[in-house]
Amino acid sequence: MARVLAVCAVRALRPDAGTVGVTAIDKAPLDGAVRIGPYGVRSDVQASRKHHGGLDKAVYAYAQEDADFWQQELGRDLPPGWFGENLRTEGIDVNAARIGDRWRIGERLELEVTMPRTPCATFARWIGAPHERGWVKRFGAERRLGPYLRVVRAGDVQAGDELTLSFRPERAPGLLDAYASPA
Repeated sequence: MARVLAVCAVRALRPDAGTVGVTAIDKAPLDGAVRIGPYGVRSDVQASRKHHGGLDKAVYAYAQEDADFWQQELGRDLPPGWFGENLRTEGIDVNAARIGDRWRIGERLELEVTMPRTPCATFARWIGAPHERGWVKRFGAERRLGPYLRVVRAGDVQAGDELTLSFRPERAPGLLDAYASPA
Protein backbone atom coordinates (compact mmCIF):
# COMPACT_ATOMS: atom_id res chain seq x y z
CA MET A 1 0.00 0.00 0.00
CA ALA A 2 1.30 3.44 -0.94
CA ARG A 3 1.01 6.06 1.78
CA VAL A 4 2.12 9.45 2.99
CA LEU A 5 4.88 9.25 5.60
CA ALA A 6 4.97 12.98 6.35
CA VAL A 7 3.36 16.27 5.39
CA CYS A 8 5.98 19.03 5.51
CA ALA A 9 6.08 22.82 5.49
CA VAL A 10 8.80 25.41 5.91
CA ARG A 11 10.52 25.27 9.28
CA ALA A 12 12.44 28.51 8.81
CA LEU A 13 13.54 30.80 6.03
CA ARG A 14 17.30 30.46 5.71
CA PRO A 15 19.82 32.96 4.36
CA ASP A 16 20.87 32.03 0.83
CA ALA A 17 23.45 33.40 -1.59
CA GLY A 18 20.95 33.39 -4.47
CA THR A 19 19.19 36.44 -5.89
CA VAL A 20 16.27 36.29 -3.42
CA GLY A 21 18.59 36.22 -0.40
CA VAL A 22 16.61 33.54 1.48
CA THR A 23 15.35 30.04 0.82
CA ALA A 24 12.31 28.13 2.07
CA ILE A 25 13.79 24.71 1.28
CA ASP A 26 14.17 23.88 5.00
CA LYS A 27 10.94 21.94 5.57
CA ALA A 28 9.89 19.66 8.42
CA PRO A 29 6.95 17.35 9.20
CA LEU A 30 3.76 18.81 10.64
CA ASP A 31 1.66 17.06 13.29
CA GLY A 32 -1.88 15.90 12.67
CA ALA A 33 -4.16 16.65 9.75
CA VAL A 34 -2.99 19.47 7.49
CA ARG A 35 -5.06 21.34 4.90
CA ILE A 36 -3.79 21.34 1.33
CA GLY A 37 -5.47 23.92 -0.88
CA PRO A 38 -4.90 25.33 -4.39
CA TYR A 39 -1.53 26.88 -3.45
CA GLY A 40 -0.27 23.95 -1.41
CA VAL A 41 0.23 23.01 2.22
CA ARG A 42 -1.28 25.46 4.69
CA SER A 43 1.55 27.30 6.52
CA ASP A 44 4.11 26.56 3.80
CA VAL A 45 5.84 29.31 1.82
CA GLN A 46 8.13 29.62 -1.18
CA ALA A 47 10.85 32.25 -1.19
CA SER A 48 11.02 32.41 -4.99
CA ARG A 49 7.59 32.28 -6.62
CA LYS A 50 9.27 32.59 -10.02
CA HIS A 51 10.54 29.01 -9.79
CA HIS A 52 8.47 27.42 -7.00
CA GLY A 53 4.88 27.31 -5.90
CA GLY A 54 1.86 28.55 -7.78
CA LEU A 55 -1.01 26.43 -9.00
CA ASP A 56 1.09 23.98 -11.08
CA LYS A 57 3.77 23.54 -8.39
CA ALA A 58 1.54 23.67 -5.33
CA VAL A 59 2.91 20.44 -3.82
CA TYR A 60 6.22 18.63 -4.21
CA ALA A 61 6.41 14.91 -3.42
CA TYR A 62 9.50 12.82 -2.72
CA ALA A 63 9.69 9.08 -2.08
CA GLN A 64 11.27 7.51 0.99
CA GLU A 65 12.79 4.91 -1.33
CA ASP A 66 14.68 7.67 -3.17
CA ALA A 67 15.67 9.34 0.11
CA ASP A 68 17.06 5.97 1.27
CA PHE A 69 19.20 5.81 -1.88
CA TRP A 70 20.61 9.29 -1.20
CA GLN A 71 21.19 8.50 2.49
CA GLN A 72 23.47 5.65 1.38
CA GLU A 73 25.17 7.79 -1.26
CA LEU A 74 25.74 10.80 1.01
CA GLY A 75 26.26 8.96 4.30
CA ARG A 76 23.86 11.09 6.29
CA ASP A 77 20.30 11.10 7.56
CA LEU A 78 17.82 12.78 5.21
CA PRO A 79 14.56 13.14 7.18
CA PRO A 80 11.20 14.11 5.68
CA GLY A 81 11.34 17.66 4.34
CA TRP A 82 15.08 17.58 3.66
CA PHE A 83 14.56 17.63 -0.12
CA GLY A 84 12.19 20.58 0.28
CA GLU A 85 9.27 18.25 -0.27
CA ASN A 86 5.76 18.73 1.05
CA LEU A 87 4.90 15.04 0.95
CA ARG A 88 7.27 12.19 1.81
CA THR A 89 5.71 9.05 0.33
CA GLU A 90 6.30 5.32 0.60
CA GLY A 91 5.28 2.44 -1.61
CA ILE A 92 4.82 4.37 -4.87
CA ASP A 93 7.46 4.97 -7.53
CA VAL A 94 6.87 8.71 -7.86
CA ASN A 95 9.34 8.89 -10.75
CA ALA A 96 7.25 6.43 -12.78
CA ALA A 97 4.33 8.86 -12.66
CA ARG A 98 2.88 10.24 -15.87
CA ILE A 99 2.01 13.87 -16.49
CA GLY A 100 -1.68 14.13 -15.68
CA ASP A 101 -1.76 11.19 -13.24
CA ARG A 102 -4.11 11.89 -10.38
CA TRP A 103 -3.40 10.81 -6.83
CA ARG A 104 -6.05 10.54 -4.17
CA ILE A 105 -4.87 10.92 -0.60
CA GLY A 106 -7.05 10.46 2.43
CA GLU A 107 -10.77 11.04 2.16
CA ARG A 108 -10.83 14.02 -0.16
CA LEU A 109 -7.50 15.36 -1.42
CA GLU A 110 -6.81 14.88 -5.13
CA LEU A 111 -3.54 15.96 -6.74
CA GLU A 112 -2.41 15.93 -10.37
CA VAL A 113 1.18 15.36 -11.53
CA THR A 114 2.30 18.39 -13.56
CA MET A 115 6.08 18.22 -14.00
CA PRO A 116 9.34 16.90 -12.54
CA ARG A 117 11.47 18.87 -10.16
CA THR A 118 14.44 20.48 -11.84
CA PRO A 119 17.33 20.70 -9.39
CA CYS A 120 18.75 24.19 -8.99
CA ALA A 121 21.62 26.14 -7.47
CA THR A 122 19.62 26.78 -4.27
CA PHE A 123 19.26 23.01 -3.82
CA ALA A 124 23.00 22.60 -4.43
CA ARG A 125 23.80 25.20 -1.77
CA TRP A 126 21.34 23.52 0.63
CA ILE A 127 23.02 20.13 0.28
CA GLY A 128 26.39 21.66 0.97
CA ALA A 129 28.08 22.43 -2.32
CA PRO A 130 30.96 22.72 -2.90
CA HIS A 131 31.29 19.65 -0.63
CA GLU A 132 29.00 17.78 -3.03
CA ARG A 133 30.48 19.04 -6.29
CA GLY A 134 28.25 18.69 -9.32
CA TRP A 135 25.16 18.07 -7.18
CA VAL A 136 22.64 19.45 -9.69
CA LYS A 137 23.93 17.18 -12.48
CA ARG A 138 24.31 14.23 -10.13
CA PHE A 139 20.77 14.54 -8.76
CA GLY A 140 19.36 14.87 -12.28
CA ALA A 141 21.42 11.99 -13.65
CA GLU A 142 20.06 9.62 -11.00
CA ARG A 143 16.54 10.51 -12.18
CA ARG A 144 15.16 10.45 -8.65
CA LEU A 145 13.48 13.82 -9.04
CA GLY A 146 9.98 13.56 -7.63
CA PRO A 147 6.96 15.34 -9.10
CA TYR A 148 5.30 18.68 -8.64
CA LEU A 149 1.54 18.44 -8.32
CA ARG A 150 -1.46 20.72 -8.72
CA VAL A 151 -4.40 20.50 -6.34
CA VAL A 152 -7.52 19.25 -8.12
CA ARG A 153 -9.59 18.96 -4.94
CA ALA A 154 -8.48 20.44 -1.62
CA GLY A 155 -8.50 18.34 1.51
CA ASP A 156 -6.82 17.39 4.73
CA VAL A 157 -3.94 14.93 4.78
CA GLN A 158 -1.76 13.46 7.49
CA ALA A 159 1.02 10.94 7.93
CA GLY A 160 -0.28 7.42 7.37
CA ASP A 161 -2.95 8.37 4.80
CA GLU A 162 -3.22 5.98 1.87
CA LEU A 163 -2.17 7.27 -1.55
CA THR A 164 -3.84 5.75 -4.61
CA LEU A 165 -3.53 6.38 -8.32
CA SER A 166 -7.08 7.45 -9.20
CA PHE A 167 -6.58 8.34 -12.87
CA ARG A 168 -3.93 7.85 -15.57
CA PRO A 169 -4.33 9.62 -18.93
CA GLU A 170 -3.74 7.55 -22.04
CA ARG A 171 -0.48 8.20 -23.89
CA ALA A 172 0.67 10.85 -21.41
CA PRO A 173 4.43 11.39 -21.21
CA GLY A 174 6.23 9.98 -18.22
CA LEU A 175 7.53 12.32 -15.56
CA LEU A 176 11.13 11.56 -16.50
CA ASP A 177 10.34 12.04 -20.22
CA ALA A 178 9.41 15.62 -19.35
CA TYR A 179 12.71 16.27 -17.55
CA ALA A 180 15.18 18.58 -19.26
CA SER A 181 18.55 17.85 -17.68
CA PRO A 182 20.54 20.94 -16.64
CA ALA A 183 23.59 21.59 -18.80
